[in-house]
Amino acid sequence: QVQLVESGGGLVQAGGSLRLSCAAAGRTFSSYAMGWFRQAPGKEREFVAAISGSGGNTYYADSVKGRFTISRDNAKNTVSLQMNSLKPEDTAVYYCASYGRSWIPYTDYGIDYWGKGTRVTVSS
Repeated sequence: QVQLVESGGGLVQAGGSLRLSCAAAGRTFSSYAMGWFRQAPGKEREFVAAISGSGGNTYYADSVKGRFTISRDNAKNTVSLQMNSLKPEDTAVYYCASYGRSWIPYTDYGIDYWGKGTRVTVSS
């Protein structure tokens, strides 16, 4: 069983920054791609960013490209999402997710574990 625990959410003004972190435990972290998803009030959960197991490949939704950066530290079993130039439309609950052996970037295909989420609120 894999445990994913997010941290770092909070309230920030538009234009500000936040850094989300996700601590993983339960399997060989570096063997699996990781992702961040978000769900805004009244909307479907959507893909935000993903990173391959080695960290060599990253993928971003168009809505966050150039503002958000995903990274991972395989020695510490953590994945992070640095969010800059935040906008009110970034307000959502952000979920850390672990992909399984077969996965497709930009989608939730292959996700086999989810964190419980951390709330991000961006005020205008």
